[in-house]
Amino acid sequence: MAAQTYDVIVIGAGPGGYVAAIRAAQLGLKTAIVERENLGGICLNWGCIPTKALLRSSEVFHLMERAKEFGLSADNITYDLDAVVKRSRGVAKQLSSGIGHLMKKNKITVVMGEAMIPAKGKVSVKTDKGTEELTAKNIILATGARARELPGLEGDGDLVWTYRDALVPPRMPKKLLVIGSGAIGIEFASFYNTLGAETTVVEVMDRVLPVEDAEISAFAKKAFVKQGMKIMEKAMVKQLDRGKGKVTAHIEVGGKVEKQEFDTVISAVGIVGNVEGLGLEALGVKIDRTHVVTDEYCRTGVEGLYAIGDIAGAPWLAHKASHEGVMVADLIGGKHAHPVKPESIAGCTYCQPQVASVGYTEAKAKELGYDIKVGRFPFIGNGKAIALGEAEGLVKTVFDAKTGELLGAHMVGAEVTELIQGYVVGRQLETTEEDLMNTVFPHPTLSEMMHESVLDAFDRVIHM
Repeated sequence: MAAQTYDVIVIGAGPGGYVAAIRAAQLGLKTAIVERENLGGICLNWGCIPTKALLRSSEVFHLMERAKEFGLSADNITYDLDAVVKRSRGVAKQLSSGIGHLMKKNKITVVMGEAMIPAKGKVSVKTDKGTEELTAKNIILATGARARELPGLEGDGDLVWTYRDALVPPRMPKKLLVIGSGAIGIEFASFYNTLGAETTVVEVMDRVLPVEDAEISAFAKKAFVKQGMKIMEKAMVKQLDRGKGKVTAHIEVGGKVEKQEFDTVISAVGIVGNVEGLGLEALGVKIDRTHVVTDEYCRTGVEGLYAIGDIAGAPWLAHKASHEGVMVADLIGGKHAHPVKPESIAGCTYCQPQVASVGYTEAKAKELGYDIKVGRFPFIGNGKAIALGEAEGLVKTVFDAKTGELLGAHMVGAEVTELIQGYVVGRQLETTEEDLMNTVFPHPTLSEMMHESVLDAFDRVIHM
């Protein structure tokens, strides 16, 4: 059978991949997408979306337990873990099915199977029906990443879970150990802790959520501890002894190793790029620590071959991948393409309380040599936050003292993952402190704290 020829072939149907395919099709390019598992990739099926569905259930459960605070009565509050998981899987399935509809709508050919690139411009796909050969002048790699598994800490689906196991748990943990306090680890810790698991988080760095501003990390840690979590920083799990229904963890902290027993362990120690089996080395693609090396336009150095999303390195965020997908499709289609600036991409963590940030932390801004002004505003000073019963939180902004440029914004508290986009837009438009101070924020809203934080940086705060 003759090879099918396309203008663009996308390998991987996660957020970056399917968005790249849709944009390419919009530009009139004949497009195919290859996926080995599920349309929507990890994000829609086993990552962003199903975890947020789980966390929403735990959030509602937490609010029901607080019913008396709001003048309400709710007795014998409980939950059905199987039903919580079923809802989460249903949400993921609904969105994954929607991607299939978008492929049909945009006349994109979908090939389900395992892809490899035997030569420049060629893609070979192993499908249930045999091998399909495809050719295209432009190939976009969007194969994503998977959980990193350290020797001795590998998941087994029973006592030691990866993120996939944690999304479809065989039981509710009673005593849980979470290894790693990045976004994935702390979200699962928050979910299971809220539902009653005695939760311990071990972090090798000197603070939880180590990529966040130190002040925000400290605030979040205080909230986690108040909720009953045990946080162990500058600590490392050296060994897991698996027994019948229990795991003994050897945890090194302060130069000493202590043993603790748990019935469940979740390993969340980072990710590795899915670069194997694609034939990249033979093509001359440079790979650094499981991630494809690219330039600012996601070009690999091999003509017509691009890499986007998690496979192309940090930040490992679905919205970064999607934007890169659009950029590469525009580049291929002859449009003016804008490179993605990592420092202008927001990071969001959906624990309780939520954490969100964009741009430089206070420490990073200083390290880069900026003369800075820092503003802060607490949730306790905001009427809407108090009315919501969410008075614990903080908004922090970092400015260049000389130019007024917004260098970074960092938040912890209710709904900050929604609020952060205001600052993202501000950075994109190169907004100064004057623009933000002269903007009228609606009342009563949580967004007023964004205004007050800016005012505070320049000694003009009103409500504090």
